[in-house]
Amino acid sequence: MGKKSSKLKLETLEDLKTKTKFSDAEILEFYRGFRLECPSGELSIEEFRKLYRGLFPNGNAEKFAEHVFRAFDENRDGTLDFREIMCALSVSSRGTMENKARMAFKIYDLDRDGYITAREMTEILKAMSKMTSKTMDLSPEEKTREIFLRLDKNQDGILSMSEFIQGVQTDSFIMEILTCASKTD
Repeated sequence: MGKKSSKLKLETLEDLKTKTKFSDAEILEFYRGFRLECPSGELSIEEFRKLYRGLFPNGNAEKFAEHVFRAFDENRDGTLDFREIMCALSVSSRGTMENKARMAFKIYDLDRDGYITAREMTEILKAMSKMTSKTMDLSPEEKTREIFLRLDKNQDGILSMSEFIQGVQTDSFIMEILTCASKTD
């Protein structure tokens, strides 16, 4: 296996133009920076954890970074390539509320079965609370109960993607709970 090409392939550029909200110039600029930071063309889980440690220096971002990495690793190869990073960055920076909710759902759905259980929700909320030194008004378990009371419309004990997306889009309380633990001081 040789070293990966340092030039962005035309088909990758065309694919990213259709899948992201970035211009050609923005994609190429991001690519230059990506290649400087990741000469191999891939970002490992440890490099991703290091990035999150830098973003949340007063907390422990390890576990949450692992969950986010898993959600971004679309092809499940254990690394993030430029395409996976750009697609995630596009959603988080320029996506609609629905796109952002879909991404959040992927983070919360730990076993990738298409549903979020209370255990999965609690685990993510615990990981989020460890990232910041901010004191929370509710424990992760209490937040999970609140979220499920509001979002689990059919009361089956799991959240489908549609229940989650609808809840996030229509309930500002839910959006606040799902995002407040990730804010830094």
